[in-house]
Amino acid sequence: MREFESKLHRDLPPTRQWGYGGISPGPTIETRSGEPVTVEWVNSLPEKHFLPIDRNLMDCEAGRPEGRAIVHVHGAKCPPQSDGYPENWYVPGKSFTTRYPNEQDAAMLWYHDHAMGITRLNTYAGLMGLFIIRDAAEHSLNLPRGKYEIPLVICDRLFRTDGQLNYPVSAYPDAPWVDECAGDHTLVNGKLLPYLNVEPRKYRVRLLNGSNSRFYHLALSNKQSFRQIGADQGLLAAPVSLSALTIAPAERADLIIDFSSAAGTQVVLGNGFVPVMQFRVSQGKVEDRTAVPAVLRSVQRTPESSAAKTRILSLGEHHDHLGNATGMLLNGLRWHMPVTENPVLNSTEIWSLVNVTDDSHPIHLHLVRFQILDRRRFDFNLYETTRQIRYLSDPELPEPNEAGWKDVVRAHSLMVTRIIVRFEGYAGRYVWHCHNLEHEDNEMMRPYDVLPDTPRTQ
Repeated sequence: MREFESKLHRDLPPTRQWGYGGISPGPTIETRSGEPVTVEWVNSLPEKHFLPIDRNLMDCEAGRPEGRAIVHVHGAKCPPQSDGYPENWYVPGKSFTTRYPNEQDAAMLWYHDHAMGITRLNTYAGLMGLFIIRDAAEHSLNLPRGKYEIPLVICDRLFRTDGQLNYPVSAYPDAPWVDECAGDHTLVNGKLLPYLNVEPRKYRVRLLNGSNSRFYHLALSNKQSFRQIGADQGLLAAPVSLSALTIAPAERADLIIDFSSAAGTQVVLGNGFVPVMQFRVSQGKVEDRTAVPAVLRSVQRTPESSAAKTRILSLGEHHDHLGNATGMLLNGLRWHMPVTENPVLNSTEIWSLVNVTDDSHPIHLHLVRFQILDRRRFDFNLYETTRQIRYLSDPELPEPNEAGWKDVVRAHSLMVTRIIVRFEGYAGRYVWHCHNLEHEDNEMMRPYDVLPDTPRTQ
């Protein structure tokens, strides 16, 4: 992890950033399922941060080191000591070695900083990269690969007139935290408004939304459809045809885009009317022997009857006297309050996320993958006064492209979103949080303990 400068666009001067290996996104780590990987993460960052730290936030008090960092591989099923617990940060000049067993299905994961109170700043500065797991089942499908598989990390940024990163602050100099960061420019693999030369054939495009808080609604300018074949934790059961894709912070989408009907044209991937990147399709016919099967893999739905426990967990916020958000909370609890979520290893639980805010929150659980059960509108006033849930609508099943294995779920405003989770892998302390990084840094994150599965005595 070190500071560097890079030209994000030919018309901009070099921009100061922080990155793994001196680039952003950092090097793509490519692994195979069942083959462990050991990584030494070396902190060679400056002592002083170049983005505004709010000293009121957890672990950001005066005197706390500014160049501290800790790496989390998002979506990895790994032991707690390698998961990147937010308080386990370390300072410039130190390193930390982690082990990733990769005992999980093929998927595109990603790694990023997770230091308590400054995750949003370190990630915005550029500390993120891809972590791809392969397996034999995926390889057997004859999907586009090699130069026809294109990973794309998209994230929005604000810039000053001198081409340097600009991070927004509040109107209060002593409390600069803001509840979201919405940039007016989008970086794709670290570049502004890039283009890619492609052939008139199928490509596998693997998207990560690496933004702090922006949701993207992506579509192609020629209005052609595309197929989604995978989500956060790997392949879907079957391809899903889409004309547009909604993707929240930290979500991934595995797409097949067929440019065969667009030969000799330029196709723009846009967020609404805002261009993100351009595909320049060459002329002529090419041989394309890849295929997208009607069945990708078996994704067994987890029955609700298998759940040993159901938890009702609120997503809330608190405000100052002017109505400005000053903090975000999970279940009304702050970070250092006693742990209240303590599932037993190898048990299954249903978590009902009750969103009483105006935002859609992308909720992420470390260690585990899960499935979305449904979403339902509820009586907000009744819940606020009595904590009773009265539903106002029938359950809304997840969209077809949400029906696979997930590690981020969009918990929509004034809805109860239910997920079903099997806590597999390892006992120990992990965290769950909103992946709006501004929310996460202001206490919309809680520790949870996976308890050992102790055999019963006869």
